[in-house]
Amino acid sequence: MLVILISFSTSSFATMILLPMDAESQENHLKAYGITYWVLTKEQKVQWLLNYRGGSFLLPDGESIRRECQIRGVSYEIISDAKAEAILDAISSPSQNQEAVILEKAPKIAVYSPKENQPWDDAVTMVLTYAEIPYVTVYDEEVLNDQLALYDWLHLHHEDFTGQYGKFYQAYRTQPWYIEGKLRAEERASKLGYSKVSEEKGAVAKKIRDYVIGGGFMFAMCSATDSFDIALAAQGVDICEPMFDGDPSEPNYQGKLNFRNTFAFENFTLERNPLRYEFSSIDMTNKRRNVPRESDYFTLMDFSAKWDPVPTMLCQNHTMLVKGFMGQTTAFERSEIKPVVLVLGENKINGEARYIHGIKGKGFFTFYGGHDPEDYQHRVGDPKTELELHPNSPGYRLILNNVLFPAARKKKQKT
Repeated sequence: MLVILISFSTSSFATMILLPMDAESQENHLKAYGITYWVLTKEQKVQWLLNYRGGSFLLPDGESIRRECQIRGVSYEIISDAKAEAILDAISSPSQNQEAVILEKAPKIAVYSPKENQPWDDAVTMVLTYAEIPYVTVYDEEVLNDQLALYDWLHLHHEDFTGQYGKFYQAYRTQPWYIEGKLRAEERASKLGYSKVSEEKGAVAKKIRDYVIGGGFMFAMCSATDSFDIALAAQGVDICEPMFDGDPSEPNYQGKLNFRNTFAFENFTLERNPLRYEFSSIDMTNKRRNVPRESDYFTLMDFSAKWDPVPTMLCQNHTMLVKGFMGQTTAFERSEIKPVVLVLGENKINGEARYIHGIKGKGFFTFYGGHDPEDYQHRVGDPKTELELHPNSPGYRLILNNVLFPAARKKKQKT
């Protein structure tokens, strides 16, 4: 009888930790993702409660986890096993657009970025650092040497895969950072066995494509989104003018693009003018005159958590309305997005897609328009955003949704 009473008492007081992710209860949404990742590194499972209080996390209880939450300033609630079961039972009800997804393993993260300092900051590396989620930096050498297979998740830094040096020629061609960057890129291409930077970057894009097809997760922002697809469409076609690669572009290169090779976009028109800070008709930056800054928001789409858990995971937030922000590539032309690609977020005023997701082979990709979710128009040389001032940023939460996405136990989508 004593043993039974002790067992009953122990089970009655068993507890779990809930990291609430709604607007009212969480002091630091961004670091909450870091806590979740940290728990996964301890080989403990976490449940991601989709659409429950902003996409909360249910963690095993432990003194070390409580202490870590306190150190990092993350709000948490201690709940009984019975309450946790009641929450999970309610979530499982067919009447609720909610789901509990098990996160099993901390994904290994790589950021594709040059080793040299750039005159701009990258939102993903900033939020990974702030959330205390570890990552490894890779660049062309590692990609071409097939080292991407070591990682579960790859982010493409603000990058130009077309070999046109970011189309910065008109404004910055006399700047030391531009001149030095061009020389380094040419030296790197030559060292790797390519006669042109455009050819070398095209080969890198193909390796990244193969990584995704083989089961990798790729996330890209700003110019890395459309320039990546352009590089895939232009395989074997010279689209660069003489100031970029020393010889003229091919005649009628537009007609030689192969849109079957791309991930997300089709039927786009390349920008032929080398003096324009634009790659193609995909980007909506110069088509936003009817979008004043004060009303520049985009809406996250509402998916079925039980039937479509993947897009639901990627849209978890404490608000469905996210503040807009600009970039070299700000948003995507809806008419040039392939029908198989999901639009996760859209600016309804302009009819533009801001946040899209798709499947390629066995892997997944997400493209997120804009440069910095908390700096409306980040320019070359501007100071970096201090995320200590934005611990609850909805725009940065979308990045971290993608970081945790590969940790989820795989379920076959029903649609």
